[in-house]
Amino acid sequence: MKYKRYCKTLSLENDPRLIDAYKKVHAPGASWPEITEGMKAVGILDMEIYIHGNILFMIMDTVPEFDHERDMKRLAAMPRQSEWEAHVSKYQQSSDKASADEKWQLMERIFEMDQQEVYSASEGQLKKND
Repeated sequence: MKYKRYCKTLSLENDPRLIDAYKKVHAPGASWPEITEGMKAVGILDMEIYIHGNILFMIMDTVPEFDHERDMKRLAAMPRQSEWEAHVSKYQQSSDKASADEKWQLMERIFEMDQQEVYSASEGQLKKND
């Protein structure tokens, strides 16, 4: 199966209580179902978020035809998405008015073992899952 991969980063407020609360908001079963449904509706197949200190790292896998700019705007318009962004903004170093796309910054890949192709962060990396 072919898919695109995007990697993003975001900084949380450097407060252990807020970081713990942010983790709880993202614990299994804790995130709002409308948020996951909206992600799937715009073509996001899978998403993982990792944390180190107050730095978050996201891996987002999408359908091959995913257009980052277009589809992140579609996501921002999904039910409860702006409410979710405002809710989690109290933990993040961002505005409560910012969309997910404004908060999460695309990362440039600088190394891949056996790298075959170069791509821009906004294009996403087309991958094939064997």
